[in-house]
Amino acid sequence: MMINTALRLSCLIAFAALSAAADDWPMWGRTVDRVMFSPATHVTLDFIPGDLKEDSDEVDMTTTKNVLWVAKLGSQAYGNATVSGGKVFVGTNNESPRDPRHQGDRGVVMCFDEKTGEFLWQLVVPKLGAGKVSDWEYLGVCSSPTIDGDVGYVVTNRCEVVCFDVDGLKDGNDGPFQEEGQYMAGPGNPPMEVDPNTDGDIIWRYDMRDELGVFPHNITSSSTLLADGRLYATTSNGQDWSHINIPSPFAPVLIVLDPKTGELIGEEASGIGQRMFHCNWSSPSYGVFGGKPQVIFGAGDGFCYGYDPAPVKDDEGYLVLKELWKYDCNPPEYKMKDGQPMRYPAPEGPSEIIGTPAIYNGKVYVNIGQDPEHGEGVGALQCIDPTTGKGVWTYKKIHRSISTPAIVDGLVFESDFSGILHCLDAETGEVYWTYDTLSHIWSSPLAVDGKILIGNEDGILTVLEAAKEKKVVKEIEFNAPIYSTPIVADGVLFIATQSHLYAIGGN
Repeated sequence: MMINTALRLSCLIAFAALSAAADDWPMWGRTVDRVMFSPATHVTLDFIPGDLKEDSDEVDMTTTKNVLWVAKLGSQAYGNATVSGGKVFVGTNNESPRDPRHQGDRGVVMCFDEKTGEFLWQLVVPKLGAGKVSDWEYLGVCSSPTIDGDVGYVVTNRCEVVCFDVDGLKDGNDGPFQEEGQYMAGPGNPPMEVDPNTDGDIIWRYDMRDELGVFPHNITSSSTLLADGRLYATTSNGQDWSHINIPSPFAPVLIVLDPKTGELIGEEASGIGQRMFHCNWSSPSYGVFGGKPQVIFGAGDGFCYGYDPAPVKDDEGYLVLKELWKYDCNPPEYKMKDGQPMRYPAPEGPSEIIGTPAIYNGKVYVNIGQDPEHGEGVGALQCIDPTTGKGVWTYKKIHRSISTPAIVDGLVFESDFSGILHCLDAETGEVYWTYDTLSHIWSSPLAVDGKILIGNEDGILTVLEAAKEKKVVKEIEFNAPIYSTPIVADGVLFIATQSHLYAIGGN
């Protein structure tokens, strides 16, 4: 497939990726509104994940039920799987090396065959060498790849946005980037010999540290948004090791790239970097309100922002995103107590936004939260009218959350870090029920086939009815924690634990 890459990309990215093709799940949240909903029906929920073979990390398939295949990942997986064009993509680390040439701590994007689970290729990303400050050991790639035809986009642990070929190097080294061997070896090391059968093919890469002076905190983590022929990415700009100093307060936290070339074509200019509590990890979403498109972003200062998607020149000639509105998602009592400011990260104090804003029936739904290392604390689930930038309702009987709500049939399902799933009326904010899973929740709920699926830190997948009446259908125990969100593609349920990816289907 050695063709003119610029021409190919121009054809692929002709318009906004507003919906998932066929029954794929090509991006974080499936569609740009990020509502965590699959229209699939007859999804298999009668399954047994199986046991590990003795003294092995391999699943004994004879102990499973209705499991089509299981693929070994690294030792940690946070980036949710995406599925497109017969391939499955998932971020992980390198603790179970697929290639003996790649040893030690690395970020990895693995690609598998959707039908068989066969390993196809991997994109191997060296660490920054900054330790827990900017590239936490063994976290790997935490971003969910965004797939658009023959190319994909991923935010790496090195604070880069990378465009890659979905076929890896099997069809040749396409694109202007030709240094895959040097890239995999890492700066200062002699280049590696690439393997066209198993190595990834980088089309272009944009280094947010070098180009923008971004200082990522702990890990670069978010997923890209492809809409209106533009690629939006969160930079993960944040504090340093002191948790006090902001090394790059003027670096942008949200940028816009040309998806064909990787050229910077815009950035936020709202001053978020100067006000952030900790870091910026939330992924942007996209909606059209009153006939006008908006990019919605939950920021590290606790505000939710609405931006015009098309960058414009400011007074100094820089291309920036025009801020249409911003809404403070922290209630006043979380910010002041007895006339004194509440200190971050006090359990009863303010938080940033980590979960992705979800868009449903012309409204924005978003919850506040903090780094899980900060523990539990007060949360606030907000419903915002993006045509006015004003709040519709606030639900405060919820804890901090790093999850994205699932919304279906007028119901909002949101999980909090304390392990509780909440069901509310999308229009009024009335709470119908709560359910305690009894373990921390990092993932987001999935709405599919009249059910809500949610995984927790104990490795328990809970299935409930997606209804006003609380009804637990079943609980299914896996062999490792579930930090990723379940997805459904082509009628198959995909669940990534910390160590394995399960493809589930059958009667």
